[in-house]
Amino acid sequence: MTRAPQGGAPAAALQPATSVALDVQRWSAGGLQAMQDQVAEEMPVALVYHDVPHVVMLATPADLEDYAVGFTLSEALVAQREEIRGVEVRHGAGVIDVHVSVAWERFAQLLQRRRNLAGRTGCGLCGAESAADAIRDCPPVPAGVSVSAAQLHESIEALAAHQPINRRTGSVHAAAWVRPGAGIQLLREDVGRHNALDKSIGALARAQADFGAGYMLITSRASYEMVQKCATVGISLLVALSAPTAFAVRLARQCGLTLVAFARRDQHVLYAHPERVQ
Repeated sequence: MTRAPQGGAPAAALQPATSVALDVQRWSAGGLQAMQDQVAEEMPVALVYHDVPHVVMLATPADLEDYAVGFTLSEALVAQREEIRGVEVRHGAGVIDVHVSVAWERFAQLLQRRRNLAGRTGCGLCGAESAADAIRDCPPVPAGVSVSAAQLHESIEALAAHQPINRRTGSVHAAAWVRPGAGIQLLREDVGRHNALDKSIGALARAQADFGAGYMLITSRASYEMVQKCATVGISLLVALSAPTAFAVRLARQCGLTLVAFARRDQHVLYAHPERVQ
């Protein structure tokens, strides 16, 4: 599915840094101290389908093949992962283009709903041409997995150890894929919560993983589009460390997705379809 960058240079050699060291002054306890601080990097990342620009998002410049595949699936630009034919990351001066090829019939549909707007880091439905395009109907999710409260909280406790960028910078979101009884299987980080989720979805798709065999654990709030992305690919259980929105709860209840929020060390709140958490 993924091709090497143009020019034959290895991807690792072209990979921009995910954080940078900056000279800063920290004021604490009435004193000022010169020091270095690690700050998360973000860059404009353009998704281009068959040489047609679709959307530009600010993202952490890592795992961009995963991001392109996950975005294409979670935004329903294709119906199944096999319709994504290739992904190529091209690095430019201050911008990264990710070229995606899809089945031609899907590309024709994509042109009809084409989006070519710049997205902000924290945006959700930015770039949609209309409300009808943004608020898509989601099919009922599959039965999926169930998890015990003890297993759930074990994964919450383990989350920080899987977040190397956030340990350096303290400013990025994460989306972890968890299998009950096996713990966190993969995790992706990004300055944008939607990007982190798309990266994890893409990594699972590229590994030919079964979306119904686990659940998603996210460090952000559970907004509508986070539920929408999970439901679109068939993930039936979403756990958020922060709060949900009412819009997200309504969608979760409608499509059968179990939504857990305020998932902390000693608590969690079940907002929709609690039967999957014992």
